[in-house]
Amino acid sequence: MSLPNSDFEYAPFDGPHDLVIDILGASFSITAGEDPAYLDEVLAQFRFAVANTQGISGMKDPLNVAILTGFLLCDEINKLKMQNREDQAKADETLDRVVQNLITRINQTLNENTGRC
Repeated sequence: MSLPNSDFEYAPFDGPHDLVIDILGASFSITAGEDPAYLDEVLAQFRFAVANTQGISGMKDPLNVAILTGFLLCDEINKLKMQNREDQAKADETLDRVVQNLITRINQTLNENTGRC
C-alpha cells in the first residue's frame, strides 16, 4: 500500500520548528531541528500507518492501535534493512565478478602482447 501524496509545500528550512501531533485522541507539540516539510511528511506517513492498522486490525483502543502500529513499522524497517543488505551483497558479488573478468582480460592481453615482443 502506498502513501498518499503530500499536500504541503516545502519552505526553506531555518532552524527548530514546532510540530503539533494530534492523533488517536492525543494532542501535543514537539520542537524538532528538522525541516518542517519533512516533519509534516513523517506525520502524514504515521497517520497513514495508524489508519491502515485500524483498518486491518479493527482495533478501537488508541493504545493498542499505537502499539500495533509501532510494531508493524519496526517490522517494515527491519525488512527494508534486510533487503538493503541482500541488495548490497548482490552488488558486491557483481562487482567482484566484473573486477575478476577485467583482471582476466588484462592478463590475457598482456600475455598476448608479451609473446609478440
